[in-house]
Amino acid sequence: MSESREKVSSKETEEVIMEATFRALSKHGYKDLRMRDIGEEMDLTRQVIHYHFDGKYDLMSSFLEYIIDQYEGSVEVADGADPRTELDARIDQCLFGPDFEEFTHWDRMKVYHELYTYAQNDDEHQAIFNDHYERIRGSIVEVVEEGIEEGVFRDVDAEQMGQLITDVIHAARGRRISLGHEGAPEEAKQAIDEFILDSLYEN
Repeated sequence: MSESREKVSSKETEEVIMEATFRALSKHGYKDLRMRDIGEEMDLTRQVIHYHFDGKYDLMSSFLEYIIDQYEGSVEVADGADPRTELDARIDQCLFGPDFEEFTHWDRMKVYHELYTYAQNDDEHQAIFNDHYERIRGSIVEVVEEGIEEGVFRDVDAEQMGQLITDVIHAARGRRISLGHEGAPEEAKQAIDEFILDSLYEN
């Protein structure tokens, strides 16, 4: 088998393991999850998991990065779109997510936030979440700065604006997942539009 063929096969196998991990986590939760639970959720043997990952922690770290990659690569904005349109697209993606063949955006966010909760006692996972947070915030800051440079937005503190929007997104997702407030994302988007994004324009 050629090296490129091996890489493709390995990548496909790891994706099967990642999706099996979603199913197992959804059923058992992070605390009670066992490697055998993941093995039961896929057609491949459990030994395949141990071949690719050095135990549960290594698998969870890769799984967390897998979730994040799915979101960071899914924002689609047409070429030449104005800054407000791009901001809307990025915010909508965070609040409502892309479409998935298996497990909805909120199924995935439930797992994401469970791991997020445990990260307070885990330096490595905390670093992964911090990097993700900074990339979300940074992408919003970048669009706001572009809007200011183009004269579309008034001169504001783009860093502070990005921080505020990102924090509202995280709070809304947490409220929906932890408190069961299903309307939280829509309410957050409306508030972001009316009280934050509209303030980017001159009166």
